[in-house]
Amino acid sequence: MTATDTASRPATDTGSRPGSQADPAVLRPHAEDAFAAELAALAAADDRPRPERWRLSPWAVATYLLGGTLADGTVISPKYVGPRRIVEVAVTTLATDRALLLLGVPGTAKTWVSEHLAAAVSGDSTLLVQGTAGTAEEAIRYGWNYAQLLAHGPSRDALVPSPVMRAMAEGMTARVEELTRIPADVQDSLITVLSEKTLPIPELGEEVQAVRGFNLIATANDRDRGVNELSSALRRRFNTVVLPLPEGVDAEVDIVSRRVEQLGRSLDLPAEPDGVDEIRRVVTVFRELRQGITEDGRTKVKSPSGTLSTAEAISVVTGGLALSAHFGDGVLRPADVAAGILGAVVRDPAGDRTVWQEYLETVVREREGWKDFYRACREVSA
Repeated sequence: MTATDTASRPATDTGSRPGSQADPAVLRPHAEDAFAAELAALAAADDRPRPERWRLSPWAVATYLLGGTLADGTVISPKYVGPRRIVEVAVTTLATDRALLLLGVPGTAKTWVSEHLAAAVSGDSTLLVQGTAGTAEEAIRYGWNYAQLLAHGPSRDALVPSPVMRAMAEGMTARVEELTRIPADVQDSLITVLSEKTLPIPELGEEVQAVRGFNLIATANDRDRGVNELSSALRRRFNTVVLPLPEGVDAEVDIVSRRVEQLGRSLDLPAEPDGVDEIRRVVTVFRELRQGITEDGRTKVKSPSGTLSTAEAISVVTGGLALSAHFGDGVLRPADVAAGILGAVVRDPAGDRTVWQEYLETVVREREGWKDFYRACREVSA
């Protein structure tokens, strides 16, 4: 089965599915649904050359991720806060025949960037393979409808295409999340796809050839346990872009605030205009423990075993907002985030608890304006 060239979608069609607007009943809309209005505005204003089957030009894709204001006054919200050059390199990679590997420690927005890149390029971020220790080769290549297979033998009707196969046949962007979680022999099933741009189907004596517009975005980190290193042959097929942690506390506070606001809207949590003070405290604690030194550079501290990523800070603040909404007065206070911080820091009860207690007594206790935060943390840590 040699895939035939499919017709390109209209350049201004930003929805990948019929009626692809954000459904208010959906807990987490896909990027192309949640930001359909922005994608439509960019497509309408975008007069730059577009690679075949791309919904937007590379310039418009970068603008969608980094944010900006269009000529008609439409404001594009930033999806990624970080160096512009990183986004430009990632977008440019997708415009070539090289696959893109987003590499970084947990919490550097790899999955977030991957999803929004696919939404902007192809209008569909759902062609996804979620990598785990149990991911089988069928998830990347293809599977079979066993009822059809037993009744009629191998046939096209019995074939169940993977997201990667569908992306190849339709000229779309496929995503593989947590590539290093996948067993090494399954990872290597991507080598033929990425080098030859074809996926053989020996049972049918056929193959699927990638059409123009196909590419693949993978994410990986090498910090967590249970990581399966990529073979050198597979790594050579990717252009690797390393996503750094936020440089300063202000940038990280901005990221956490934006994501918490978005999550709060989807969970119907009340807006908290004064919550930035507690967000800054959470971010400061995580950064100091992560880096092993206080923000002023004066005091060295021990680091716990966890990563204390930006994503975990977002989770702690979101949980605190839920506590304040349902069991408090709706105002985010230290007591609302203290338990979440304890759970994020103390992953190893033996070693991490000592690290946390020492940090509380040597840093938090002596910090001006943090007495209420210290008392709340001490209360849940006792």
